[in-house]
Amino acid sequence: MSPHTLASFLLPEGYARPGVGAVLREASLVGEAGRHVARRVGDRRTRRAAPYAGRSPERAADPVVLVPGFLAGDLSLSLMATALRQRGFRTYRSHIRANVGCTLDAAAQLEARLESVALRRGSRVQIVGHSLGGMLARGVAVRRPDLVSGIVTMGSPMLAPGAHHLALTASIDVLVRLSRAGLPGLMSEECVGGGCAQQSFDESREPLADAVAFTAIYSRRDGIVDWRACVDPIAVPVEVTASHVGMAVDPRVIDRVAAALAEQATPSSVLEVDRGVSA
Repeated sequence: MSPHTLASFLLPEGYARPGVGAVLREASLVGEAGRHVARRVGDRRTRRAAPYAGRSPERAADPVVLVPGFLAGDLSLSLMATALRQRGFRTYRSHIRANVGCTLDAAAQLEARLESVALRRGSRVQIVGHSLGGMLARGVAVRRPDLVSGIVTMGSPMLAPGAHHLALTASIDVLVRLSRAGLPGLMSEECVGGGCAQQSFDESREPLADAVAFTAIYSRRDGIVDWRACVDPIAVPVEVTASHVGMAVDPRVIDRVAAALAEQATPSSVLEVDRGVSA
């Protein structure tokens, strides 16, 4: 991608793209997925030994919407969703099949989904966002604190969205070229270097309401984005040891996500959205 396509403000001074070889760290995904399988096998054995143990965990107060990262869809967070449900969290998909479109459109879609879930459950929602999904979550939480009680981001480079590996830049370049050729529903030049990009970045930097909790999970082993860009100064930082992609499946990361959700959960209450509608 030419430097003129990706806006310079997306890569502020003090942050850098991971080196070309950094992507090799993502090979640890194999081990992280293996740990997830081992954890599930262990859980099954435990249930066989004590069939009534943990069958009906108490539901957490807040529903949880999981938002996938760039190039991914809800399926990428399905293993995490299952693990969270087993711990008593009521999880919901974002309805994003592939996170490849305009970020403003994706944020609007997520906002509508959150409103639907919040009104259905009668309470505000927590969001777990992976990579770009976390950036979308933060932007929506700025605009709609009436819908969002807390967010947990995983490897989301909010401070410098452009501080990502060249392989990811190449993927963005392909989407922009396809959009320029007339294929609808994909990121355009506006999304990475124009007003759309500016608005998305500005929203992701605005302060959150006091009533919205924020946990930022990051890994120094991240081979896709500069981990320093994931540590928002207003968030509770949580360091893990995982690859960027592996954060979605590593049971150790899921443990930290579950702990953050439990810590951030608010008591159930009547929901009042900013349109004056109550549920």
